[in-house]
Amino acid sequence: MFDHWLRMLKDRLFEPIAPAIGRWLHPNLISLLALLAGLAAALLAARGRTGPAFAAWVVNRTLDGLDGSVARAVGSQSDFGGYLDIMGDFVVYAAVPVGVVLGQPSESAWRAGLFLLATFFVNAASWMYLAAILERRSLGVAATGERTTITMPPAIVAGSETVVFYSLFLLLPAWAPPLFWLMGMLVVGNIVLRLAWAKGRI
Repeated sequence: MFDHWLRMLKDRLFEPIAPAIGRWLHPNLISLLALLAGLAAALLAARGRTGPAFAAWVVNRTLDGLDGSVARAVGSQSDFGGYLDIMGDFVVYAAVPVGVVLGQPSESAWRAGLFLLATFFVNAASWMYLAAILERRSLGVAATGERTTITMPPAIVAGSETVVFYSLFLLLPAWAPPLFWLMGMLVVGNIVLRLAWAKGRI
């Protein structure tokens, strides 16, 4: 919901350092390091290490924001880089809730976690297939001016909201079940919103 403004803020913050980092690290390597940090967050959460898990998550999100800024700064943007970035994101988005549940196992946590991941599965299809149609019709990033590889149709829960929810999962693992249910229901809202949005446009 707030991704556009936060992405602009992120670009302004990283703009002074991105060229220097780009001389040493390829953006795709930064994406892979972000993936490793995200998996570390999930593993640490599974071991009940709340503080280190959250710290690894912060590193993951920082690197995930940095890779695109570096790519633009050094002129190495590529479709593969964008693809690698989003694949890494989805691996981490799946792994972290599993790690949280393993760290605080209970029947309620497993049920809520399964519901959340199921909504993610449908949400991913609702976003990616719609984005593909919009790109094919030349209604994607070239038309909207978005600084992403493919267009991001409107959503209640997008990147910034996901960062907030996942931070809460990691910092308050005992509260994970109700947080999973809440986020999952909002993601269902995403799916319904996109269907209504798409009906009048495609």
